[in-house]
Amino acid sequence: MSADLDDLTVSLDRAHVFHSWSAQGALAPLSIAGGKGCQVWDHSGRQYLDFSSQLVNTNIGHLHPKVVEAIQEQAALLPTIAPSTANLARGEAAKRIVERSPDGFGKVFFTNGGADAIENAIRMARLHTGRDKVLSTYRSYHGNTGAAVVATGDWRRLPNEFARGHVHFFGPYLYRSEFWATTPEEECARALHHLRRVIEAEGPSSIAAVLLETIPGTAGVLVPPPGYLPGVRALCDEFGILLVLDEVMAGFGRTGEWLALDAFNVDGAVVPDLITFAKGVNSGYVPVGGVIISDPVAATFDERVFPGGLTYSGHPLAAASIVATLDAMESEGIVANAKRIGQDVLGPGLRALAAKHDVIGEVRGTGVFWALELVSDRDDRTPLAAADMGRLKASLLDRGLLPFVQDNRVHVVPPCIVTDDEVDQALAIYDEALAAL
Repeated sequence: MSADLDDLTVSLDRAHVFHSWSAQGALAPLSIAGGKGCQVWDHSGRQYLDFSSQLVNTNIGHLHPKVVEAIQEQAALLPTIAPSTANLARGEAAKRIVERSPDGFGKVFFTNGGADAIENAIRMARLHTGRDKVLSTYRSYHGNTGAAVVATGDWRRLPNEFARGHVHFFGPYLYRSEFWATTPEEECARALHHLRRVIEAEGPSSIAAVLLETIPGTAGVLVPPPGYLPGVRALCDEFGILLVLDEVMAGFGRTGEWLALDAFNVDGAVVPDLITFAKGVNSGYVPVGGVIISDPVAATFDERVFPGGLTYSGHPLAAASIVATLDAMESEGIVANAKRIGQDVLGPGLRALAAKHDVIGEVRGTGVFWALELVSDRDDRTPLAAADMGRLKASLLDRGLLPFVQDNRVHVVPPCIVTDDEVDQALAIYDEALAAL
């Protein structure tokens, strides 16, 4: 291993690679040479504890041997094939995904990632209902492509508003309530009333779908209050609107459930019409995503052509990686580990940090999906300044932790395989960095 290789890596990157969501001139990317489990390292051998899961997608960790082996075996057998054919890996992957879905879902449309999963879910909803509008929240991220980025609520949609028929509303967020709520019950009731009024004002007969992240991720790990998602489902039923749940970030173990919706779907109260997925379904080892389609929506296209497709839909390497990932997650108890870690180790540890550091305004999350909201004043809840967040990020990196920092938040999102000792190590690093801040 050599620091010279790190220099070469960064030099080549800066000479030839155009980075996403960035002004290119001042970038100084971290050189990563390899990884295993919850660790990554550079060419000189410096290690980092990965508490970002990259983009919250390496749920099974880095270099899981069963997933790597499955990709290698598939590459030696059938590395690619047109999606109009049938291949065993894709069928097995779809079968496993359907088995982890609510009753009434029988088919999967595979895409290349989460953004085009959203695109095709919107397309299906519009064709099924004959309506046009899609409602989504301001605090959301659904992807970079045409309709997905306009469905997104944050700043990234503003330079990209080329798609039609998108309307935004406020979802629940008690810490910074738009509804003057002081309890979860008030926040839920008022957020649902707000959504009802938006539906009525937009015209129910014009709305194809309500699109929600089951738990908004990039927007702040905003766990919805009890009753909110069942309330949205009831509104959709009342007005004949489809409910699309975006599980791209929250699905497949991240929340300590197979799908994040499982925690809210008591007695069938939150069964959506379409479910989008990507990221954790194979930990990003090969690009893949998709739409899990309810039987009534799928039946729309029994005799009617679905006007959508991708060259790499259900790519054999991606499908093989899904099969290996989901089988390993089941046999190794990885989803259960994420749930236990959140309940017994990570959640209590983060709350202890909040009791110690006034800069932490709120701790929220579940499983291995948490956020620390940082403030300069707890009483006024003033978001911590960007310069201070930058200092904190640098401090965490200096101490050997790879963080996920967004706005005034640190998202604490390790792989689902994280151990108690690794959580304790990370908590100590957060503690030191917060104290230094």
